[in-house]
Amino acid sequence: MSEQPGDGSSDPASDPEPTENISGGDSGGGHAHPFEPAADPATRAEAVVDRLGERYWRKAYGGQAAFECLVRTVLSQNTSDKASQPAHDALMEQYGRGGPDEEGDLAAALAAAAQDELAETISSAGLYNRKSETLIRLAGRVRDEYGGADAFDAFVTGEDPTTVRGALLDMKGVGPKTADCVLLFSGGRGGVFPVDTHVHRIARRLGLAPADADHEGVRAALERDVPAEKCGFGHTAMIQFGREFCTARKPACLEDPDACPMADVCDQVGVYPATGEVVDPAEAPEAGAN
Repeated sequence: MSEQPGDGSSDPASDPEPTENISGGDSGGGHAHPFEPAADPATRAEAVVDRLGERYWRKAYGGQAAFECLVRTVLSQNTSDKASQPAHDALMEQYGRGGPDEEGDLAAALAAAAQDELAETISSAGLYNRKSETLIRLAGRVRDEYGGADAFDAFVTGEDPTTVRGALLDMKGVGPKTADCVLLFSGGRGGVFPVDTHVHRIARRLGLAPADADHEGVRAALERDVPAEKCGFGHTAMIQFGREFCTARKPACLEDPDACPMADVCDQVGVYPATGEVVDPAEAPEAGAN
C-alpha cells in the first residue's frame, strides 16, 4: 500500500485536509495529530475510522472562533463547501472587522446588517435570503444573550458540552449537525461526531449504524463505538471518503469491488453490484430483517 497524504504527520504546515472542508483553511482551527491505529480495535467503527485516518488525515480539532464557526456552518447548509467558502470569505471581508460602532464584534456587525446587503454578500452559498435572515437572527441573539462574539466563544469552549449543545439547539436555524460542528471545530470537544449527509449514508451502508437510523441515531451509534479522540477526524475523513469512493449514486464498489478501501469491512447495505442498483439503506430489503 502506497503512503497516503495523512500518514504520520504532526506538522500543521503539512496538514493534508483540503481547504474546501468546513474545518479546512487558515481559519479552520485544528492541527494534524497522529492518533495511533488500535492494534485490536474494540469495534468495527473504530477499525473503519482508523483506516480512514491512515488514508486521509488524523487531526485534533478546536480553535475556531465559536460565532464564526456557527456562521460558517449555517452557510454550508444544503450546499457544497466549495460554494459556501467564497460566501464565508466575502462575509468576513465585509463584516468581520465590525462596523464603526461594533468594535470589531462579528455578532454585533451581523445583527445590525441590512438583510438585502448580507444576502448579496453570501449569494454564492445558495438560499441566501433564508441564510441571511438566519444569520441576522442568530447574531442578535448572541449579542443580546451573551454580550457578543467573544463571550459566546467563552461559553462554547468553557461550559459543559451538554449545556452548550442544548443552548445551540434552542436557536432557530440550528440543527444537530450545526450544533455538533460548533462543539467540535470551536470547542474542540472529544466524543463529538457530527452527522451530515455523507456520514449518514456511509455509516448505514457499512453497517456501523442501523439501516433505518435517522441522523441522531447514526450520531449515537458512532459516538458510542468510536473513541472520543477519534471522532473529530472520523467525521471529516468520512466526508472525504464519501466524496471520493462512497458517493450517493455510484459508489466505487459497483464497478470493481476492489476499488473501495473499505470493501472488506462494509455490509453494502442498499448497494447491489450484481445489478448495479443503489437504494437508501433504509429501503434495502435486508434492513427490515433486523
